[in-house]
Amino acid sequence: MLTFAKKHILVGVVLRFLRSLSAGGVVLGTIFFAASLTPTLIPRSFLMQGALSGACLAVGYATGVGWRSLWRYMQLPEPRGQVERWLKITILGLCLVLVVEFLRNTTAWQNSIRKLMEMEPVSSAHPIEVSLIAILTFVFLVMFARLFMAVVQLISKGADRILPPRVSRVIGFSLGIILFWSVANGLLVRYALHVLDSSFAAFDALFEPDRDQPTSPLQTGSAASLLAWEELGRTGRRFVSSGPSAEDIEEFTGQPAVEPIRVYASLRAGNSATERAKLAFDELKRVGGFDRAVLVLITPTGTGWVDPAAIDTVEYLHRGDIASVALQYSYLSSPLSLLIEPDYGMEAAQALFAQVYGYWTTLPRDRRPKLYLHGLSLGALNSERSTEIFEILGDPIQGAVWSGPPFASRIWRQVTEARNAGSPAWLPEFRAGSTFRFMNQNGSTVPAEAPWGPMRIVYLQYASDAITFFDYRDLYRQPDWMNAPRGPDVSPHLQWFPIVTMLQLGVDMAVANATPMGFGHVFAPEHYLRAWLAVTDPQGWRPQEIERLSHYLAERDP
Repeated sequence: MLTFAKKHILVGVVLRFLRSLSAGGVVLGTIFFAASLTPTLIPRSFLMQGALSGACLAVGYATGVGWRSLWRYMQLPEPRGQVERWLKITILGLCLVLVVEFLRNTTAWQNSIRKLMEMEPVSSAHPIEVSLIAILTFVFLVMFARLFMAVVQLISKGADRILPPRVSRVIGFSLGIILFWSVANGLLVRYALHVLDSSFAAFDALFEPDRDQPTSPLQTGSAASLLAWEELGRTGRRFVSSGPSAEDIEEFTGQPAVEPIRVYASLRAGNSATERAKLAFDELKRVGGFDRAVLVLITPTGTGWVDPAAIDTVEYLHRGDIASVALQYSYLSSPLSLLIEPDYGMEAAQALFAQVYGYWTTLPRDRRPKLYLHGLSLGALNSERSTEIFEILGDPIQGAVWSGPPFASRIWRQVTEARNAGSPAWLPEFRAGSTFRFMNQNGSTVPAEAPWGPMRIVYLQYASDAITFFDYRDLYRQPDWMNAPRGPDVSPHLQWFPIVTMLQLGVDMAVANATPMGFGHVFAPEHYLRAWLAVTDPQGWRPQEIERLSHYLAERDP
């Protein structure tokens, strides 16, 4: 229990902190706080909402303080005396009313997203807990900002000895930003990224194989394999030992099938991306991957995970006459890598493509497999970057399925921005749809009978996926995907606010994988099925059989 003296000291500290706050900053910060309570793409827990609202409160406060400082620096007129006092009271009162009203609507706003995602509604969004967490977050961020200003003042005082005061303040502020940014981004964050990657690598190595080692010499990880079972890692072992067998496919289709081929090279397989790509290529040749009808080059997510919903579906469609190969490049989650170091993995994707494509082009065109690319999330971004389109025009691959393409995906962005007039940004149409098509939960708006060109590329994306639709430009302008008509899984209550919306979507990115399947960044097998149907055009499937396969894939255990 706190003694009376300690309580008195604590109250004094709180009062001094409150008196030190800028009224203008508090007003704008309160508006930002209220705006942060509105819904975006993903339902938020009260812990997440509190942290987000506290960050928005701090950013709004800093913006208000900066605006007030600029106003005074320009020596513009300000209200004084009684006018100033009553103006502050009136504005703060209106802000309080605004906050109470927005907190009152938070539950309904969150349920508007949950309803679209077929989730159980919540009875309360816990406004009191949200407010308390926001205040704590705000205080922490304000104290950090004051530490920054203390460093700036220290630098400025040193420069005052040889430079005019205003010049020294500019230099102090500039050097303070450079110092903090360098430490945060150039040293701590990037160093932490690689430390985390190494730590997860060591952590992954501690896990004993949770599946039995394959006995067939045609399986990666077997005694005959060029890649050791113990070194495949958890994600690699899961990939090569899961999926439908020839018997599973025959039982469902009632037709002969062959065993699908899966090859995986983990980070532990070699010291460089080129070395690992060569091992994967050699293993693919050893098991007869180039003798199959279809060959898929997979770029995994940041953690090295390959979505089973994506690969199982295409293996069923081609009755097992397919080989797939994946190359791991990281242990970190895609959103983390995407925001901090988006080029993570590009070298691995390019190395694997160069190995496979270089050999594939030497094979007779009528006897080689059809070659496709696939990637999810950061894997889609790096799969895009694995080659330049103009480099393969003379001998093009057959196509790609890229799901959840991140906002940094260059080709995706170019095609989206050049979409046909009238088509929405969340499901664009690009020219006649002969090369690029977009799909979501409801398929594509391009008729299935529309002719394709020599290369077929499908982007599978959900309108509720912040990893796809986040954009740094949301800071100052409303994104096109918010325009009417909106995506089927986007709340009608979503509104754009300068700065705040970008922060909200940044938080949505972190939890985009926490949605039910078929929303956010979690892609359903029946939606992959439509994408692979369009891209690979498997023969011998009647519409009712495709429908039965779709239901089977949707209802089976993941």
